[in-house]
Amino acid sequence: MKPGIHPDYRTVLFHDTAADVFFLIGSTVETDRTQKHSDGNTYPYVLLDVSSASHPVYTGQQRKTQSEGRIAGFNKRFASFGSSPKNAEA
Repeated sequence: MKPGIHPDYRTVLFHDTAADVFFLIGSTVETDRTQKHSDGNTYPYVLLDVSSASHPVYTGQQRKTQSEGRIAGFNKRFASFGSSPKNAEA
């Protein structure tokens, strides 16, 4: 390998904030933050919004979206369009 061109591969502490779960994974991600882990060592630290611990595909749980109320309101307001009887002229 050519020296000086490869990123630094090291153990990084990832924190899934949605599930409050920590993962120690080898990575080349760049971060300036560090965090002390339960094993007593300090690792580079990266926050995650979603991981396999909180994603509905992996957990099997469905989450309601914020837009469900808006969609229901739209359907309620415009449900009558197109459903009115048409005059049939022969």
